Amino acid sequence: MSSTDGLRLRLQLARKDFQMNVDLDLPSTGITVLFGSSGSGKTTLLRCVAGLERFANGLVRVGSDLWQDDARGVYVPTWQRDLGFVFQEASLFEHLKVQDNLAFGLKRSKKPGASQALARAIELLGIGQLLHRQAAGLSGGEKQRVAIARALATQPSLLLLDEPLSALDLTRRQDILPWLEKMRGELSIPMLYITHSADELARLADHLVVLDKGYVKASGAVQDVLARVESPVIVGDDAGVVLRGRVAQRDPLWYLARVAFSGGDLWVRDNGIAVGQAVRLRVLARDVSISVHETQDTSIQNHIHGHIEAIADDAHPSQALVRIRCGKSILLGRVTKRAIDALNVGLGDAIWAQVKSVAVI
Repeated sequence: MSSTDGLRLRLQLARKDFQMNVDLDLPSTGITVLFGSSGSGKTTLLRCVAGLERFANGLVRVGSDLWQDDARGVYVPTWQRDLGFVFQEASLFEHLKVQDNLAFGLKRSKKPGASQALARAIELLGIGQLLHRQAAGLSGGEKQRVAIARALATQPSLLLLDEPLSALDLTRRQDILPWLEKMRGELSIPMLYITHSADELARLADHLVVLDKGYVKASGAVQDVLARVESPVIVGDDAGVVLRGRVAQRDPLWYLARVAFSGGDLWVRDNGIAVGQAVRLRVLARDVSISVHETQDTSIQNHIHGHIEAIADDAHPSQALVRIRCGKSILLGRVTKRAIDALNVGLGDAIWAQVKSVAVI
């Protein structure tokens, strides 16, 4: 990444009960998810980037645009920063129709082609049929899609999303996630996205930043950060990895699809995805067991050859997290320490990972 690519963030903020010290280089496209417990500094970081909160000794650069550089005396106010911001609540004008709410977004744009940009956002987020409806009559998911389209109408160089799904119930979240995935694939701008949800993280993140008490605990490609066993990002039943692959085969007899990835193949439920299409797979550690031999007489259909790369204590003292190298990919398995002792396996040993369930996300 060159000095003018992506996002360059160096932030220091001191409060009585909170310290933030962040130094990040982030990608120029895709979704960077900010993840961490409540009070870790996610929203504060987003507000600092937007200029809604002032900090000292800082640097904010988006591409070649310098928004803050205290060493050079540069500070661009929020209204002059080329960004879109989507909050937890859609914040629409309830008494207006959708098209009037979107028109309000156009007023902020000083770039040529704003009307065309809005038309593309309407198509991208599938809200054309909502234009003549009153905002007050929309569902929560529909309101957030309108709010995102309004932000995109300004053609921002950076899109900030602060837990945009947190106010929605599970059904509405599942309704809007495909639109966010589509947006990630079609937009060429960077997005910073805050969430507490491991499911949203796995589905949306290209890059992952984990914050803890104002400091960066981990930062990198999502598949790399989630595959750590020492100080794992996600603990408990949600611990697992994200794999990238392509649909290689569909089996209509058993309603299954085979996904090939760098390191092996996995059979998953056939969701109608075409052969050759790129997909993400989420494999939870609780669904991965290990064997020293490839077992044939078992209901577990997915057996992947690999090597043990690391073993770490899990949350409960009876269990361990095993990091398994399969080609260029990583799996995590949660097994008991007694099983590791009985199998007599350790670092570098060849094993078979048995994957019980895989989610296509």
